[in-house]
Amino acid sequence: MVNKPEVLALIPARSGSKGIPGKNIKNFAGFPLIAYSIVAGSQSELVSRVLVSTDDEGIAQVARQYGAETPFLRPAQFALDDTLDLPVAQHCLTWLAEHEGYHPEILVWLRPTSPIRPLDCVDQSIRQLMANPEADSVRGIVPAGQNPFKMWTLDDQTQEMTPLLSVEGVPEAYNAPRQSLPDVYWQTGHIDALWAKTVLEKNSMTGDVIVPLMIDPRYAVDLDVPSDWYTAEQLVLDNARGLAMVDPANQRRRLPEDVQLLVLDFDGVLTDNRVWVNEDGQEMVASNRSDSLGLETLRKLTGIEVMVLSRETNPVVAARCQKMDLPVLQAVQDKASAIQMIIKKKNFNRLQVVFMGNDINDLPVFPEVAFAVAPADAQPEVLRQADLILKHAGGHGAVRELCDILMNQ
Repeated sequence: MVNKPEVLALIPARSGSKGIPGKNIKNFAGFPLIAYSIVAGSQSELVSRVLVSTDDEGIAQVARQYGAETPFLRPAQFALDDTLDLPVAQHCLTWLAEHEGYHPEILVWLRPTSPIRPLDCVDQSIRQLMANPEADSVRGIVPAGQNPFKMWTLDDQTQEMTPLLSVEGVPEAYNAPRQSLPDVYWQTGHIDALWAKTVLEKNSMTGDVIVPLMIDPRYAVDLDVPSDWYTAEQLVLDNARGLAMVDPANQRRRLPEDVQLLVLDFDGVLTDNRVWVNEDGQEMVASNRSDSLGLETLRKLTGIEVMVLSRETNPVVAARCQKMDLPVLQAVQDKASAIQMIIKKKNFNRLQVVFMGNDINDLPVFPEVAFAVAPADAQPEVLRQADLILKHAGGHGAVRELCDILMNQ
């Protein structure tokens, strides 16, 4: 396209959700829910800016971490339980015009509650709008799961049933076979693309002429209540349907060139996560000798410091680390604070630190270091957030694999 329009992707994210408290920044399959919409906008070829409209500084801070702009906090009168989309969009466009002289031609509306989006969803909607200049907006739809021609209303007094809709030429549509009824579609929350003038001049989020963007119903997820959350999250974690979706997990960091410190979890990293307990309560674990040789060689050849950070208090941890000549910090409940303390004490830059963990209690460490690594058998949430997933499982050569990578980079 020769004349690329100015396109603003706007993500509405107020605080005070009742159905799922704190949902906009609640962890969804490893990332804050709002991150999925931000990434959908930022990876688009056609979107010029990605902005979050929120009344909450906490939401704004998370939004900025994932690359969105938050030039204002939304006024309280536009962040009520019954606030419609229109005044939120009008406030944003008016604010940008008055404070920045910024006038986008196209507005893309990305609701956080529909996080599972096809990869090309945003650009398809923009292209669809540009291909139909007579249209006011593009709205994402899927085939409806329920047919409204077979729906009813009830009289409040008599409880008498009345068909919701009728079909010309089809008597008693509610008794007719599905094949003789019109096809119907359900609007999804994935995407709306509209001309800015539709909002500002027609005072509408759709206008009169609306064209469809057909979305594969496998992506049709809308998070309203906690049960919706669990079902959708499992879909992402398992990805049983093989969905090619917009995903923050694809935004992985690069391994730093100048690594000074490698920090390892113990169970599930230096062991295979199993434990043997005798009748006296003494525990034994299984480790891999190639891991210890790899660590010894890494330290000799590169000078990279290595230490172990473990939640466990068991003497087996200290014994194994002493055998490998590794400093260890045990009984650590808050690993994120611990890694901050270690970095400060050793006077390292966090951009020189690599961490390897396998379970959900390791996740708070990931943002505190430059690069996070997971063995092949780590928990699904960890695999999604790790910058590198190794080919080997914990206790089966994963640490040796990482050592080889660090020595050969």
